[in-house]
Amino acid sequence: MALSPNEIAQRSAAAMWANDDASKWLGASLDKVGPGTATMSMTVEKHHTNGHDICHGGFIFTLADSAFAFACNSYNQIVVAQSNVITFIAPGRLGDRLTAVAREVARFGRSGVYDVSVTDQGGKLIAEFRGNSRVIKGQHFEE
Repeated sequence: MALSPNEIAQRSAAAMWANDDASKWLGASLDKVGPGTATMSMTVEKHHTNGHDICHGGFIFTLADSAFAFACNSYNQIVVAQSNVITFIAPGRLGDRLTAVAREVARFGRSGVYDVSVTDQGGKLIAEFRGNSRVIKGQHFEE
């Protein structure tokens, strides 16, 4: 019996999460995944803050990049980042719950384009991230 697109996304995410020490170390949670989509979140803790006493941009980028990774790997193909860029809109502050929602814009050949919006617990936009992906050899699990 063939797996549904949602089942493929779930199994791909489970396989990736098992080895994703970086996202776990960050304190991120994988909240939702589907074909071409993923939602991750984290609470800004003291060790995430920089010299301005706001969330270091590298941690916001990492959260967005992780959501991007789960979205573009949701088809049981091994996919890596080819390039990405982030625009910071507002600071994340100590105690904020940041949520990164990734969505597929386009898939073509071995490439893909994904947008990730990072918001705080009140829905305030913190950052916009765009990732370009590239499919490489391999699968997350045997189908």
